[in-house]
Amino acid sequence: MLLKSATMTSSLRAATAVALTMTLGLAAASWLVVVRQMSGMDMGVETRLGSFAFFVALWVSMMAAMMLPGAAPAVVRRVHAGGVRAVPVFIGSYLAVWTLVGVAVYALYRPHGSFAAGAVVIAAGLYELTPLKKRFRRRCQESVGSGFEYGLCCVGSSIGLMLMLVALSIMSITWMSAIAVLVLAQKVLPPKAAVDVPLALAVVGLGILIVF
Repeated sequence: MLLKSATMTSSLRAATAVALTMTLGLAAASWLVVVRQMSGMDMGVETRLGSFAFFVALWVSMMAAMMLPGAAPAVVRRVHAGGVRAVPVFIGSYLAVWTLVGVAVYALYRPHGSFAAGAVVIAAGLYELTPLKKRFRRRCQESVGSGFEYGLCCVGSSIGLMLMLVALSIMSITWMSAIAVLVLAQKVLPPKAAVDVPLALAVVGLGILIVF
């Protein structure tokens, strides 16, 4: 009985290691692709997106780079619930949700001015303070369902920050890196008003600065 339990524990650890290596390896490879593809494309608020196929391919790489490190805890939970074979489907359906967000961004995005960018940043900061944001963040940290369900929760949690990226400069490696750090922190760290409220107010302040 003890031997069987030890074998199962060892197998679970091995499966978890494989899943994490696959997830973080994909994220690292995506960062390399994004840095190479976005080199020289940052035009600030005047950035143009290029063709639909190019943008969607780049967007999926961006989401894999930015979102998969923070999804590692959810991947571990998925391994415990369904084994390592469930991970590719989980990651694929998770990225599919973000792909749909990218399609919406492409359809709605237009080169814009600083006033519009500042207004979106202010709205993003205010969203960080809402109960809806807190609810989605909590569900994103606790979800053990499908990748699609997890994706919807994480879109709800991170949408303000992602719209901030779109508004400031969607092809900026600098802004992408900064927001990726924030997204990662919010996925793996418990909410703390002492940190979250000043951060939200700082985002609002940045938006006001951009407007004026």
